[in-house]
Amino acid sequence: MTDDRQERIRRRAHEIWEQAGRPEGAHMEHWDRAAAEIDAEKKPKDKAAPKKAAAAKAAKPKAAKAEKPAKVDKPAKAAKPKAKA
Repeated sequence: MTDDRQERIRRRAHEIWEQAGRPEGAHMEHWDRAAAEIDAEKKPKDKAAPKKAAAAKAAKPKAAKAEKPAKVDKPAKAAKPKAKA
């Protein structure tokens, strides 16, 4: 672990601890959260490549499916006259 990264994590963990109301015994959770946040700052560059691949994949033409004929409604039946009683 580089000293710069460790120092950044330490500072962020301290901020998280203060924002949480300075609880005792939660230092590992604060450290882990701070480390995740610091590491995530570098990740967007890595995540950009998969998005480009997904966009290229979406741009590929898909195989044409046979089109189904449009559904034609049956003509309405004429109303039957009521029988006289």
